Amino acid sequence: MSKQFTHLASPGQIGKLTLKNRMLVSAMGVNLAEKDGTCGDRIIDYHERQARGGAGLIVLGVTGVAWPSGGNLPLQVAISDDRFMPGLQRLADAVHQHGAKLASQLHHGGMVAVQDSKEGRPLWVPSYPAKGNSDLFDSMLETEFSAFMDPDAPPIELHVMTQEDIDTLIAQFAAAAERSKRAGLDGCEIHGGHGYIISEFLSPMTNQRDDNYGGSLENRARLLLEIITAIRAAVGPDFPLWVKLDSEEFGQSEGISLADARATAIMVEAAGVDAITVTAYHDTGRGALHSESNIPHVPERMVANAIAIKNSVGIPVIASGRIEPSAANRHISQGHFDFLGMGRKLLADPDLPNKVCADTPEQIRPCVYCYCCVSQIYVLQPVKCAVNPETAYEKSRELVLASDSNRHFAVIGGGPAGMEVAHRLSARGFRVTLIESGDRLGGTLQFASIAYPPNQRLLDWLRLQTRQSNTEVLLNTRADTALLKRLGVDEVIVATGAQRDMPDIDGSEQDFVFSGDEMRALVLGEKHPNLPRKTSSLTRLLVNAGVATGVTKNSWLVRQASKVWLPLGKEITIIGAELVGLELAEFLAERGRKVTVIEPSSRAGKGLYLVRRMRLLAELDELGVVIIKNAKDIAIADHQVSYINYRGQQRHLETDHVIVAQGATGNTELAEQLESAGFTTHTIGDCNGVGYIEGAIESAAELAVQLG
Repeated sequence: MSKQFTHLASPGQIGKLTLKNRMLVSAMGVNLAEKDGTCGDRIIDYHERQARGGAGLIVLGVTGVAWPSGGNLPLQVAISDDRFMPGLQRLADAVHQHGAKLASQLHHGGMVAVQDSKEGRPLWVPSYPAKGNSDLFDSMLETEFSAFMDPDAPPIELHVMTQEDIDTLIAQFAAAAERSKRAGLDGCEIHGGHGYIISEFLSPMTNQRDDNYGGSLENRARLLLEIITAIRAAVGPDFPLWVKLDSEEFGQSEGISLADARATAIMVEAAGVDAITVTAYHDTGRGALHSESNIPHVPERMVANAIAIKNSVGIPVIASGRIEPSAANRHISQGHFDFLGMGRKLLADPDLPNKVCADTPEQIRPCVYCYCCVSQIYVLQPVKCAVNPETAYEKSRELVLASDSNRHFAVIGGGPAGMEVAHRLSARGFRVTLIESGDRLGGTLQFASIAYPPNQRLLDWLRLQTRQSNTEVLLNTRADTALLKRLGVDEVIVATGAQRDMPDIDGSEQDFVFSGDEMRALVLGEKHPNLPRKTSSLTRLLVNAGVATGVTKNSWLVRQASKVWLPLGKEITIIGAELVGLELAEFLAERGRKVTVIEPSSRAGKGLYLVRRMRLLAELDELGVVIIKNAKDIAIADHQVSYINYRGQQRHLETDHVIVAQGATGNTELAEQLESAGFTTHTIGDCNGVGYIEGAIESAAELAVQLG
């Protein structure tokens, strides 16, 4: 039994269901079922891996009670007919063999049933929705927009539900619950949130009915209460049943309030549910809010609401939303809630529950909240994780012990790709030497961790895994043919990262202009041939501004937490509005700089996942960062940047410093040289072209499986 996480690791009870710990896999639509709605090998492997990782309960996301009607994913699990039961039984058996429990999440998409609109079926709604404004598409790249909006789809048709429709829907929920029980599942969660059909009835924003299902809260909750009654009649009083409720609709002043949610919680408890999962939703027309409610960027965003609902009912409460295990343990000990639901954290590391129970939280591969996982679902693709390449590839990327473990691999480059492949190959039993030219491991991830702090946890974890493996690490070492021959390596893996040259921009050679590599060296206290010249101009600027000087090795790392001090002027122009440029813009703006970002293309934020991009663009706007798109003929003069705007006019910006966040390209020159020298050579990570964290980790995992 855990000593550090006594309460989180302890058994818990939901009705008649006993769970071995308080850690749940929150229901997530992951797009991993078969095209016909059945549970095939891929989704079974995915959930079995979570069970093997120690979760007490797995909730099977968006299980369609009326499938194909009401579906919101092309590869969604269905439970609308007995033909789906064999696959569900296989899944339950796979989960049970690891001591975990499995529940279905009974779901109907209602107004957001994307598959209905794509396949020409009318969308069921409680009433015609009010017209709203949306900035959602403003943040999308062209590829995302085309995936989201199918030009060949028929026109959207809404159908206001009649009493007959309501009766049909209630019967579908009840039949689905009964199938769950017959298939050997351990319980059901009714999805009453997230803008789906039940929450559309609950919300005063989307329910404008004037019959017994509209108006007062009691009427708006009638559909949910009748579903609970029908399910209880179908499965009996002892089958575990709970409901997921929106505790609030962020950004909707006339939407579901916490007071509404507390009153609804009391009603559903009286109707016979065994627990309540507390969630929230938002105004879907506002892109920034898509990371505010059910997948929040703010830590513990919904904990206060969970506590309020816990104080209103006597049944267990399940809380979720970026809650760290240590915090959850404390909250459970104080009676704030009873169970911790996790989504993103368990995509990043399905072994998190086992590591919590073993009191080894430092071994947990951390989620960096990049929204890779959910952004996939927005464009109707299967889930994936930027930091865990095995998510949704549980069998194909699973490590197996090598038979020829005497092979010696040299890995050149100590960034995320190099560290990932090194500890994976070491785990397979190979001998590995990791060669890094700098004085520490991390590569570009060190720079990325300063601009975006959640990356630091991943960097720490990768360093720990490398240190704990049998990998031999050589720092401050240049890899060449002589060294590799002296080491006697059998094969070489080049993971040296991207080449970040200054692109061809007039005036870019001036002292107040920094390339990506120069900025990285400045930030990290590394050597760069151009820095002595450029930092002398910085010193002059800072002296003239009355700012203390002394830019020495690691001084930035020591002082970067300051909101004021930086070795840069007040007016900054960044050329390039992809991931690096925008994260750097936020970092500088938060530290008192007036930042303008110039981007040649029509869209900003390439390299950022959609949900993260929507939030970051809104945050930059709040910080006063100006993003100029469609800028042509960019040139740099004496502390001035000129460009041609979208109207064909030449414009000029006064600036203290220019940072060029462009020009990163793949560079396989070293690999080619080594191959010419007779070495068997492989390349991974950004040396093959910029792929950021996901590309680095994924390519490392793929290679680690292929070798041997």
